[in-house]
Amino acid sequence: MVMTPSEYTQHDALALADLVQRGEATPIELLDMAIAQAERVNPTLNAIVTPLYEQGRRMLDQLPDDGPLRGVPFLLKDLELEWAGTPLKMGCKGYAGYVSSHDSYSVARYKQAGLVFFGKTNTPEFGLTPYTESTLYGPTRNPWKPTHSPGGSSGGSAAAVAAGIVPAATASDGGGSIRIPASCCGLFGLMPSRGRASMGPGFGELWQGCVRSHVVSRTVRDSAALLDVIAGPAVGDPYAFDKPADSFLSQVGRDPVEVSPRKLRVALTTQHPFPGQRTHEECVRAVQHTAKLLETLGYAVDEIALPYDHTALSELFLTMVIGETGATLRELADYLKRPTRRDDVELNTWALARLAEGYSAADFAYQTHRWNALSRIMGKLHETYDLLLTPVMARPPIAIGELQNSASETQLLKMIDTVGGLRFMKGSRQIDQLAEKSFGYIPFTPVANMTGQPSMSVPLYWTVDGLPVGSMFTAALGNEALLFRVAGQLEQAQPWADKLPSL
Repeated sequence: MVMTPSEYTQHDALALADLVQRGEATPIELLDMAIAQAERVNPTLNAIVTPLYEQGRRMLDQLPDDGPLRGVPFLLKDLELEWAGTPLKMGCKGYAGYVSSHDSYSVARYKQAGLVFFGKTNTPEFGLTPYTESTLYGPTRNPWKPTHSPGGSSGGSAAAVAAGIVPAATASDGGGSIRIPASCCGLFGLMPSRGRASMGPGFGELWQGCVRSHVVSRTVRDSAALLDVIAGPAVGDPYAFDKPADSFLSQVGRDPVEVSPRKLRVALTTQHPFPGQRTHEECVRAVQHTAKLLETLGYAVDEIALPYDHTALSELFLTMVIGETGATLRELADYLKRPTRRDDVELNTWALARLAEGYSAADFAYQTHRWNALSRIMGKLHETYDLLLTPVMARPPIAIGELQNSASETQLLKMIDTVGGLRFMKGSRQIDQLAEKSFGYIPFTPVANMTGQPSMSVPLYWTVDGLPVGSMFTAALGNEALLFRVAGQLEQAQPWADKLPSL
């Protein structure tokens, strides 16, 4: 069979693997198709920042005979995951010369499944922002509207999948970075439970256990199949779930009611946690649309008050991000074999790391200890409700550059780079305002990162001007099976995979 570009983009990963298995397509044909699509759309989108076409072709000679995704083209986010012999820059010019010496466990498992890597996707520096606009590589653009952001930090992966370069690509989530770009780009994105897949050998945990890796994909079944590939512990992991007896793929298409003796109950809230800020009406409509669909499918949906307030982000989460950024720059210094300099990183990254010097170890430990209260709140919620339904973000996708620093904010950040600035800025209203600017855009996603729960964005709504807006479901710790069942049911009721942007 000779596949056309439009036919290629209509197939998900499992469908492509099936074509290879049945001899109706070859891995080299699929890779050439993916590269051709990348060459066509990437100049507009800037989704792939490190093309590795020849490395991909060399992988074809080493494919396993029986991998469940044998021959499927695949992209890796340029953050966290190591692929031996290839650059890993993490959006930072300080790592310009870094080349991985080994494979991360997940990368090795992807190889065993037969996936073919041929590039790395754009990310903000160290994955720190909910938009993808690094100084090193420039902005990634949203395939649905190139003047707008695909979200972050997995914006490059999401743009590549939405544009049909690949059916799925790796993503990681420390505060929403799987779910935010999935929402912005009309994709399915599930963040697994803490410990569901190993982050080794390079990391036991990242961001105090907030970060988890998986993919963004066009279909629910691809996400499930790819989680089956990487799920399961590795030696030395600090958190671990055993591989479940039933595959995640087997959950897709099964009735969610099988997991509960009663009608499934969903708690709904669109309440913005920051005083004086409101959730955009399009994001409210998206969740209301999803709620109505759930009710037609037999779910009980109750509107509730948001079970946490803004301090979960402005104090608990922010302190962790500040401290971890300081640690990240120390690790950069270890790599450079000299102190990290201001020109090695972006101003915002530098300012966060400098701000960390104004916090004590006790400050950091105190705030992370308070995460326990948040976990208990969410655990209590799930004694009554199977799922929490919220917007993914408080606004539809933003325009490129909309959250970049103003002149006054830039001056404020430069002040932090002084000893006096550090003393002045810690706990100041100016810092709170900067935090609220960013967290006000994504007030719903970070909580599941702190509690360890699985959470997903489901693409069921597009705005009047054609931008996707996801709905977010969060389940109890370890209950990805329920999320996959619910997502599969919603996908069947309102299919989205054939909804593609025009590029």
